[in-house]
Amino acid sequence: MLQDQKVVIIGGSSGIGLETAKQAIALGAEVIIASRSKDKLQSAQEHLGPRAKAFQLDTTDESQVQSFFEKVGRFDHLVVSAAETSGGSFLQTDTAQARHLFENKFWGQYYAAKYGAAQISPNGSITLFSGVVAYKAMIGSSALGAVNAAVSNLGQTLALELAPIRVNIVSPGIIDTPSRSKMPEDARSSFYTTIAGKLPVKRVGTAEDVAQSVLYLIQNGFVTGTVLHVEGGHLLT
Repeated sequence: MLQDQKVVIIGGSSGIGLETAKQAIALGAEVIIASRSKDKLQSAQEHLGPRAKAFQLDTTDESQVQSFFEKVGRFDHLVVSAAETSGGSFLQTDTAQARHLFENKFWGQYYAAKYGAAQISPNGSITLFSGVVAYKAMIGSSALGAVNAAVSNLGQTLALELAPIRVNIVSPGIIDTPSRSKMPEDARSSFYTTIAGKLPVKRVGTAEDVAQSVLYLIQNGFVTGTVLHVEGGHLLT
């Protein structure tokens, strides 16, 4: 249980982050969610109720991240699920796009861990987000795979440097979340169907699947430096 514990979820206004906030509140936690979108934050806060507070935050802005944690003050657990993802052919992808990906997914989590750590209780935790392409090479995912691998290594190193604060990494596979909402519906449906057919579990993941894994890492005080793969057996295929 997380009764009366405070959980900060960066990326908590939609998808996996929002579901994690919902499950944490159900376990008794107070939740602070943060993301870029003011509209999504307002909608999420209304959905989550009085045990949630919302802050607008751009994790690519280091000074803004530092100021955010100064406002938050002491808390127990940090989850950083916010990140943009993108892919494309290595030779045809503009370098600026790859740099943008690193700014968002790697440096955003780096800043959050750096400035959040000082406010986390000694029995608390940090959960970062990597992804399956760090461990399974896929055409079109060179930059994203590199970013995800960097996040995993960062988290495991911080598990040593920030101890006794526990630091773990969730590595999701293909998850049905709003992050792919820009794809045409028929293309998205076809993509999910193709992936599901290849996986041992015969379906793609849900935000609920990943959130359950985050809550496990938050609550289990004997787990640190772990990369928890939540990918339906994708690494086996």
